[in-house]
This record gives sequence, structure tokens and C-alpha cells, in this order.
Amino acid sequence: MPMERKWGSDVIAEMIRALDIEYIAINPGATYRGLHDSFVNYLGDTKPQLLLCHHEEIAVAIAHGYNKASGKIMGAFVHNIVGLLHASMAVFNAYTDRAGLLLFGATGPVDASKRRAWIDWIHTANVQGQAVRDFVKWDDQPHSVEAALESLVRAHRLASAHPQGPVYINFDAGIQEEELDREITLPDVTRFPQPSRLQADPEAIEQTAGLLAGAKRPVLVAGYLGRSQEAVDALCRMAERLQAPVVDIDDLFNFPTHHPLWANDSAEDVLAEADVVVAMDVYDLQQSLTNLDRRTRVNQPIIPPTAKLVDISMRHQIVRSWADVQGSLFPTHLSIAADTALAVPTLADAVSRRLDDADPQTDARAKRRTQMAALHQKGKQEALDTARATAGEAPMHLSHVANTIWEAVRKHDWVLANGDLRGWIRRIWDFQHPYQNTDSRGGGGLGRGLGLAIGVALANRDTGRLTVNVQSDGDSLFTPAAIHTAVRYNIPHLIVMHNNRTYGNDLGHQGVVAQTRSRDEARRNIGIDITDPDIDYATMARSFGAWAEGPITDPAQLAGALERAIHEVTVNKRVALVDVVTQWR
Repeated sequence: MPMERKWGSDVIAEMIRALDIEYIAINPGATYRGLHDSFVNYLGDTKPQLLLCHHEEIAVAIAHGYNKASGKIMGAFVHNIVGLLHASMAVFNAYTDRAGLLLFGATGPVDASKRRAWIDWIHTANVQGQAVRDFVKWDDQPHSVEAALESLVRAHRLASAHPQGPVYINFDAGIQEEELDREITLPDVTRFPQPSRLQADPEAIEQTAGLLAGAKRPVLVAGYLGRSQEAVDALCRMAERLQAPVVDIDDLFNFPTHHPLWANDSAEDVLAEADVVVAMDVYDLQQSLTNLDRRTRVNQPIIPPTAKLVDISMRHQIVRSWADVQGSLFPTHLSIAADTALAVPTLADAVSRRLDDADPQTDARAKRRTQMAALHQKGKQEALDTARATAGEAPMHLSHVANTIWEAVRKHDWVLANGDLRGWIRRIWDFQHPYQNTDSRGGGGLGRGLGLAIGVALANRDTGRLTVNVQSDGDSLFTPAAIHTAVRYNIPHLIVMHNNRTYGNDLGHQGVVAQTRSRDEARRNIGIDITDPDIDYATMARSFGAWAEGPITDPAQLAGALERAIHEVTVNKRVALVDVVTQWR
């Protein structure tokens, strides 16, 4: 039982516990010293348990990954202005990735008469949430203990409601350190349930079902369905009734990658011939349905102008003027605002009813399935052939790395937390369940991978699952100290360092510009390569207490190193890193 409540921070800490927050990732700071004491001494560092992080970006990324893997809300605490500014990139990643988390901050004292000279003045903002207001769902700065309780309940409801997202609350140091002279009753959280989910307009669903049932070349495009098993199951059922190819746009898990209707390897071909396209939880239609000429930056539509495009999503719920994370305005035949966890099963049922009533295209659908299965098998075989043909190359070809990791992890109950090796993992690995993939693009900023994977591993720690982080080297250099947090709090997982010794994405861009301008493409690596000296990631990991091996330069040695690392993770419950020297693409 907690000791007697005496301070404002005790009440706030107890409210956070009442919201069922199990962990708070922190980078310590004086502005929340009151709450820090209450978590440790009043609540005993249990529910929530504090996880020390060495950068605020790590703390937020861990909460982000935990939400992606568990669906539950975790907290992250950052110190006044400086902590919030450090955290801002990770907050943006969480916002664009629809990840719910409670971001806590502190300031002040707001009462200027109680501020220390200099430091309290430069670290107190009016209003602090302004720094992240354009990429959180909501922010607040309550001015009393009682107001803080209401803010917490509201914040938790907003962070949890789909589309999820980060919420920021800033606690005044003054109210944290206020000695209580009154009894304060915590609100009953059961009286503030989550709002019900948003179902689609029934008429629009029936209209879409009619389009699909009558289509000669339907294509289903899926984005963020993996947060809902019901949506994924319904997509599989609908695709099989229609014998329609499914294009998985690489956000979360949407469709089994070894299913004969998984059409990523032939996506452009099937989209170019489509007469009806239904996009489900696709938050950027332009990116998914156009081709970009990297030289001219011009996007060309893939689907025919006569194709009817139906968009089912809740993208309009998270529009901001500051940065448009939805991409360009894209023309549609129907735009349906709905939670796909409800809308996709409803649509699948409506399609089935129509096909049960009259299905003159049975033979055409059977032929389409045969064609799609052949294309699917061709794509999978080409990926495996490439992996085998490049098995002796050093630095290692990404297809070989993807295939070798797959052979090592496939015997385990695995989860991919981060990384795709430029699409080779999706092409080779057999993804069958939504929990197996928590990797998605987020805000496209570096520094996310290590922290996000730790959050995923934390959520999976008691499940017996093997969490795998295929970690790019440049991204890891932003937040290498995250490994210390994973080791310190016994969060075992496998890190495979994709060590191409360069910032590969920009290397490609510089090559394009050099070609376009008829300049020396051999100089594209200046200011980009991560060399002179080469970084020893295995030694770095061992310095933080992890097991590590590498750098591995001989392709023949990779399988053995992975087996040893997985043994350390699964049997000895350690963080293990294998440093693999790879080709840049």
C-alpha cells in the first residue's frame, strides 16, 4: 500500500497508476523532481516502473514501440523545454505512425516569484506545449492538482482512441511540490470509457460491395490494418471470395506474404489494369498509387483514369496545417470515413452476400487466382534465386542477409520490430500474423529504430517471442545509448546491424543528381559515407553490457553468428547484436 499522500505529485502519480500505465521511460530532470520522488517513494517504482533512458528521443521511441506491439499506452517523461525539444523528432514519428502514448513534461515554477535565477527562467515556456502542438493530438498545462487529474483522464482517452497518437501534458513544478492541505478524490476512470469506434455509412459500404462484386479486375490495397486482427481476417476472406490481388504497402502487417494473392511483386501491373481499387487504411494515396520520377520529382498515376477508387480510412481525423502527413489531394470515387476494424469486416460480409446471390464471374475469378498464384510464385522464386546467387558476395547482398536471418528465426515465434533491408525481408520472410510486424515508416526521421525495437521487445518480453531489430547503422548512431536501457532493464532482443557504412538513401539521391547533371557519380559518397574510421558496433554494444559479435564480413560466417546470438536472446535472456557488413542497397 502507498504511504500517506502529502504532496501534489503523490496525487498525480496515483492517477497515472489508476490509468493502468505500467512503464514510464524517462530522462531525468529537475522540473519533475516532485513526480520522480512520488513514483519512486510513494508508489515504490512499480506500476509505473521508471526506465532510465539517455536521450529523450529514446524514451519516446520506446513508448512508441510498446504501443505498436501491445496496443497499450505507455508514458514518457521529458524535462522542461530542453527535454521536449530533444524529444520532438520522436514525437513526430509517433504522430505520423498513429502511435498512442502519454508524453509528460514539467516546467516552472510557473509562479515567477519562486523561480531560481537564470535556469528556471530560460527553461520555462509560455506555453510549453506549443513546441509540439502541431504533431500531437492534444496538449495541456494544468494549473492545479485537481485540473491535472482531469487532464490525465482526457489525455489517456485521446491517446487511446483511433487513430491513436501522442498527447502531451506539462506539469508545473509548483503544483508537484505543493504540500496538500485538503483531501483530493481521484476520478473514477471507469466513468470515462473510450468512445465507440466509427462505423462506415451503410449505403457507401453497399455501393463499394457492388463495385467489387461487379469488377473484372478488382485490387485491394491495405495500409494499417495490422492493428486489428478482425480487419486482417476480413481482408483475407474478402480477397479469397473475389480472388482479388492484395497490394500491401508495407505499413504493419496487412496480408500473409506467402498467400497466392499477395501481389507486391506485381503491384504495378495489377494496379495498372484495375477497374476497381479499394484502399483500406492507406494514409497517403499518392505514394501508394503513383510512380515518382526521382530526377524530375514528378508523380505519374499507376491506376487507369477510368478505375473507380474507394478510400476507407480515418485520415481526415488527424489533419494538421503545419505538415500534411496525408500526402497530395488524390481523386476518389468514394471516400468513406470509418475505422477499418469495423468497416472491412462489414464490407467483406456485404461482398459475400452479393456473390452468394448471383456470381456469374466464377470462372473468371478462378482464372484470376491461377494467374495471381503464378505471378506470386514467380516473385518469391526470383527473390530466393537472387539470395542464393549472391550468397558469396562481400560486402553482403541484402537478399542474402534477409534470407540468412529468415532461416535463423523461422524456427522461433518471431516478431520483426524494425527494418526491411530495402524490401527483401517482406519478399522472403513468411509473415502470417499481425503481431509479427510492427515496423512502419513513421515520420521518416533517423534515430527511431533502437528505441522503438526496445519498446516492442518490452511488450513481448513475457510472451516467449523473439523480437528482431534489423537496424540500419546510420539510424543507430543517433541513439546508441538505447542499448544500455535494454540491458539494464533485461529487455532481451536480437539486433542485426545493417552496416553498409553509408547513409544509403542519400547516396542514391546524390547519384541521381550527378547522373542528371552529367557530373562525377564516383564522388557521390563525399559527406555521406560512415567511414574513416569504420565503426565497431559490436564493441560499442559490449560496452553497454550486450552480447555482440562482428563485424561479420564473410557471408559464410553469418548463419553461425546469428544462431549464437539467438541462443543468447532466447536462452540467456540477453540483448545480442550481430554486426553485418552489407552492400548499400
